[in-house]
Amino acid sequence: MIPYIVAILVPLIITLLYQKTKNAKKRGVPVDVGGEPGYAIRNAQFPTLLETAWEGVSTLAQLFEMACKKHEHKCLLGTRTLISKDTEVSAGGRSFEKLHLGEYEWLTYGQVFEKVCNFASGLAHLGLRSEERVAIFADTRAEWFISLQGCFRRNVSVVTIYASLGEEAVCYSLNETEVTAVICGAKELKKLAEVSGQLETVKYIICMDDETPSSASSVAQSGRWRVVSVADVEKLGRENPVDAALPLSEDVAVIMYTSGSTGLPKGVMMTHGNVLAVVSSVRTIVTGLDDKDVYLAYLPLAHILEIAAENVVASAGSAIGYGTPMTLTDTSNKIKRGTKGDATVLRPTVMAAVPAILDRVRDGVQKKVDAKGGLTKKLFDFAYARRISAINGSWFGARGIELLLWNFLVFRKVRAVLGGRIRFLLSGGAPLSGDTQRFINICLGAPICQGYGLTETCAGGTFSEFDDPSVGRVGNPVPCSYIKLIDWPEGGYLISNSPMPRGEIVIGGPNVTLGYFKNEAKTKEEYKVDERGMRWFYTGDIGQFHADGCLEIIDRKKDIVKLQHGEYISLGKVEAALVVSPYVENIMLHADPFHSYCVALVVAAQPALEEWASKKGIAFTDFAELCEKEETIKELQASLLKSALKVFLGIVLCLAEHLPLPASSRFYHRNSLLRAAKEEQSFSAMLLLRLLHNNAPDIAAKAARLEKLEIPTKIKLLPDPWTPETGLVTAALKLKREAVRKAFFEELSKLYES
Repeated sequence: MIPYIVAILVPLIITLLYQKTKNAKKRGVPVDVGGEPGYAIRNAQFPTLLETAWEGVSTLAQLFEMACKKHEHKCLLGTRTLISKDTEVSAGGRSFEKLHLGEYEWLTYGQVFEKVCNFASGLAHLGLRSEERVAIFADTRAEWFISLQGCFRRNVSVVTIYASLGEEAVCYSLNETEVTAVICGAKELKKLAEVSGQLETVKYIICMDDETPSSASSVAQSGRWRVVSVADVEKLGRENPVDAALPLSEDVAVIMYTSGSTGLPKGVMMTHGNVLAVVSSVRTIVTGLDDKDVYLAYLPLAHILEIAAENVVASAGSAIGYGTPMTLTDTSNKIKRGTKGDATVLRPTVMAAVPAILDRVRDGVQKKVDAKGGLTKKLFDFAYARRISAINGSWFGARGIELLLWNFLVFRKVRAVLGGRIRFLLSGGAPLSGDTQRFINICLGAPICQGYGLTETCAGGTFSEFDDPSVGRVGNPVPCSYIKLIDWPEGGYLISNSPMPRGEIVIGGPNVTLGYFKNEAKTKEEYKVDERGMRWFYTGDIGQFHADGCLEIIDRKKDIVKLQHGEYISLGKVEAALVVSPYVENIMLHADPFHSYCVALVVAAQPALEEWASKKGIAFTDFAELCEKEETIKELQASLLKSALKVFLGIVLCLAEHLPLPASSRFYHRNSLLRAAKEEQSFSAMLLLRLLHNNAPDIAAKAARLEKLEIPTKIKLLPDPWTPETGLVTAALKLKREAVRKAFFEELSKLYES
């Protein structure tokens, strides 16, 4: 009998001890800092701030040269061959471009370094001097990276501009920085030609494509510009080589124009030392990155997240294969049917992503599973529940041989969507929901390390560690940053709050940038230098520190609006709670200080809404008509209330710890929850049971920790998606609130009038 008891107790004791050790690990510890009083944390493994991880390397140019010499014969940059372009016409008469792409063709580190040196020499022979600035205005591609490194070798500051920016923002950015040359693709060159009369200082256009649009040729013939190709500049440099004019750590490497969620973009001045500090920090955190890894690059290189990621990958001797969001998977919009997406061909091991893309992956997988139904769905739900149990620390969760079995039977097909070899995912640019983080982590079998940072801090701030299984947090401070919380009394966020200190997030360290280009007033408003010489950036985000030193983002100062009777509403918090509705593609809550309620603009999810209409027998000629129907609006409003409830159920289930749920990952099914709550006699379960038995809208609102006044009283359904091209979201798919308000001013006004 005793051996049986020992066989049961020993594994349980080991599990409890492991769980306690894991939970007790200190990832961030308090640190004494100067400046405004607050509660500051540093990385527990680094007593001093990290500036560089490589001896003798103080700039990005030095780092790249070192990597190229060390990995000369390894593959660095890969681009897919274009076999053909076709145009397909939908039933509604709309035309869509479809691409037939081939295999990746590669350039080695040695070949890329030669191109970079030739390009740098070519810039010198064009007459570009170190004190001048060059803009890169193009989609992410190999030529973008080569041009960037070439400019660095001449100590030429690079102005980055999103390819999706509108004409006004492009002209503003180029004129403010007084750029001499613009490096762009043929598509962007066409845009520049249309506004050529408004560009004051541009002398050279360097096109990444060999063919240039006729409109650009006519501008060149007028003598206003000289148009050359990247290949021409490389040839000029190859025939007339010059020595490099390498920068210093304090020299400005990049002036990065944010796509801006409000107003015109601001140019953030980043030194080589700023960016290098973040690259160094990530290299110390992402262990095991080497020349066997392959990185899929598709995010905008005009975003600091992608620039930092590609420099991290290159420093490790890894390969970078270029793709696009529209050709990422086999079912992506621009991939011709029967051909393969970028991920399938490249089979990457490392990827970076913004939450909006990960949300789409999750939704796509869940919809396919739900559509198949039957045994497939039951098997998926059961396998997912078993993995959740293991992650939550249960000894009886799926591990070992059982885990291998579920990976082979269930999750292997999901992993094939991104090539089947992903071992590490970085999420940044916006908060990632805990639901999506856990779902992707289980289905891909790879950790998602969520980071928090801003353009003003070169994407550096916090970064979750590999062995941190928690969700909803953004990790502990990176080695180059101190994170400080300061009181914001107006919002009720204080470092004295219990059980966790809360306040506005302030970031200090060598990664904090110089400020905004030609905008001293804004720089003084958001940047401060303390009595010890430390530079701090005031983010405007609200956070709280957990006991282990990890940060959680809970609010944003600019998103808080006061209603007519003095109540405060956090727009971002409400939007995050309501966007989980299957009918919602995107949502913007609007609160007017002269009214006592809020309204919302909702971009409808076309497939889900059309499927609902079909089941209900609702006739419509097109999707726009369906969005105008009264029954559609009522259904979506009811869905928003249900979404509010679902958010809270996840919170309650976490409090109840180990409720045995046989439900799917994304949605908490009411009957399953009822059964689980009846079996669990805890306070949390009883609260859950009471909520589930009450279907009143105000209970649903409270359930998501949302007050009744935070649920939109009226909504306007919109049929067309918000994309970076529309100017309504940024390239990182963040909401551009002011642009949306202006674009839909009449619709918002009518919601308050009706």
